[in-house]
Amino acid sequence: MQIVFDHVDYVYSGGTSFEKHALRDINFKIDKGEFVGLIGHTGSGKSTLIQHMNGLIKATGGKIYYNGEDIYEKNYDMRSLRSKVGLVFQYPEHQLFETTVYKDVNFGPKNLGLDKLEADLRTYEALKMVGIGEELLDASPFELSGGQKRRVAIAGILAMRPEVLILDEPTAGLDPKGRDDILDQIAKLHKESKLTIILVTHSMEDVANYVDRILVMNNGALVMDQDPRNVFARYKELEEIHLAAPQVTYVMNALREKGFPVNTEVTTVTEAKNEIIKRLKI
Repeated sequence: MQIVFDHVDYVYSGGTSFEKHALRDINFKIDKGEFVGLIGHTGSGKSTLIQHMNGLIKATGGKIYYNGEDIYEKNYDMRSLRSKVGLVFQYPEHQLFETTVYKDVNFGPKNLGLDKLEADLRTYEALKMVGIGEELLDASPFELSGGQKRRVAIAGILAMRPEVLILDEPTAGLDPKGRDDILDQIAKLHKESKLTIILVTHSMEDVANYVDRILVMNNGALVMDQDPRNVFARYKELEEIHLAAPQVTYVMNALREKGFPVNTEVTTVTEAKNEIIKRLKI
């Protein structure tokens, strides 16, 4: 198991009138190479949860293990953990600060203590992985489009060669093409490098299309942990916690209610198309 949460709790402003229980008895395991989606309504605890994964926030109860080691043990190397578990925040501007794209991506590997040649190699490799060309190396990261900023922010983490990549709403504010480009690039990274990827998103279509497993948060608790088919089959329960299934789920259920014997467990447009064509041929 790569990441293990063992009865993790987190309380903001404990012992004050502002006390809030942000995480409640969280238990799950994530294996190396998984592509996991994390969903939940605003305020459900998603962002708090992912910031525990690389030690940015310390749990007020329970334990977290990374590759079998308790990250709260005395003398645990938290800096090493943060280089292995990379977190890309929702707004890339929060992670971009250098004068050029190249310097920004180069900052991480350089500060790992690598020699210049290795740091430069990692920088070029990471930029290539996210589809940023040489023509943008000397550009200011703040003059890029939203999608390009996301790519540079992701490259800055990839240049440190993490074992886990956590993406917090990586497509927020992007147009449909920009969203698809980013997610296709992430899926390609997962396939080629076997990275463990945790995708935080509000888009049910995105998790249906890309992830293998979904964690569902509600009011600080983990309420579902299943593959997309089983999670979206419980769309009535999702609606009760102010979420929804992909539009395909509703279309297929409506067809079934009209008497068409379609499989309502399909989760993507392609699967739905194939299922409808198959049934029409019967």
